[in-house]
Amino acid sequence: MDLTFTHRFVKVNGINMHFAEKTPSFTDNGASRPPPVILFLHGFPELWYTWRHQMVALSSLGYRTIAPDLRGYGDTEAPESADAYTSLHVVGDLIGLIDAVVGDREKVFVVGHDWGAIIAWHLCLLRPDRVKALVNMSVVFEPWNLKRKPISMFKSFYGDDYYICRFQEYGEIEAEFAKVGTERVLLEMLTYRNTGPILLPKGKSYDDPVSLPSWLTEYDVKYYVSKYEKSGFTGPVNYYRNMDRTWEMMGAFSNAQVKVPVKFIIGDKDLTYHIPGTKKYIHEGRFKSHVPLLDKVVVIKGVGHFLHEERPDEISKHIHDYFLTF
Repeated sequence: MDLTFTHRFVKVNGINMHFAEKTPSFTDNGASRPPPVILFLHGFPELWYTWRHQMVALSSLGYRTIAPDLRGYGDTEAPESADAYTSLHVVGDLIGLIDAVVGDREKVFVVGHDWGAIIAWHLCLLRPDRVKALVNMSVVFEPWNLKRKPISMFKSFYGDDYYICRFQEYGEIEAEFAKVGTERVLLEMLTYRNTGPILLPKGKSYDDPVSLPSWLTEYDVKYYVSKYEKSGFTGPVNYYRNMDRTWEMMGAFSNAQVKVPVKFIIGDKDLTYHIPGTKKYIHEGRFKSHVPLLDKVVVIKGVGHFLHEERPDEISKHIHDYFLTF
């Protein structure tokens, strides 16, 4: 497998954004037409690198694949203000990236996972004119709801020790992570396999040994560690600190639907699949009512949260099979 990528930087929405790119060695859609573009959006605690398998597979099938480090992650600039990490900021970054890479009137295919899925939903909600179709993973579209302000909702579900709730106080979790060490923090997150919530009580012990799953190599861990030791956790954690602020800013989109063709994929061992009410929402029609062009929901048995890493070939096939219909 050819894991060589082109790395570029572009000025978007007031920040310098890093993205990796892999272009096809051939095109079968006509010599005069550029290859279709797939924009991959990563989650936490990841980077562009999480999509390496899909970028290789899909570029070999004729796609131009692009994966940025999102605002505050990896080699992309991290604004100092904690308030600069709402979904609207990040969607603005992505529109700037799409404009710079493919032109200001062109559409792209989008693939998202975890926080990248949340951002992808908002990209499609706010700028459906820039998205051909979406393959989203792990996180369902949450319509704006007056009674479901995110942080208070999570506290009611899981209590103050829930990781998202622990992330709210600026600097607190960063200090804890610094004591634990970057590598251990990343291993705790990347190898989490419980379908229950991630709890981070103060004084939590990190003494238990951690074994790498077959899909995560020592090289992968070292890559993630090298980037997080350079850029830190503050930028990524600031996304969580802005969940309530994004909710406040999105009130104008109450009852708005995502009107982009969508395929949704989730693992049955993914903790997000076990959030109270999620299975019912997905399988009893409410998801489809908010995403009317939802073409298919795929639940993969025996797969956890990082499904695109755990089953890279299967996920690449799902993406290709869906986008091939457009």
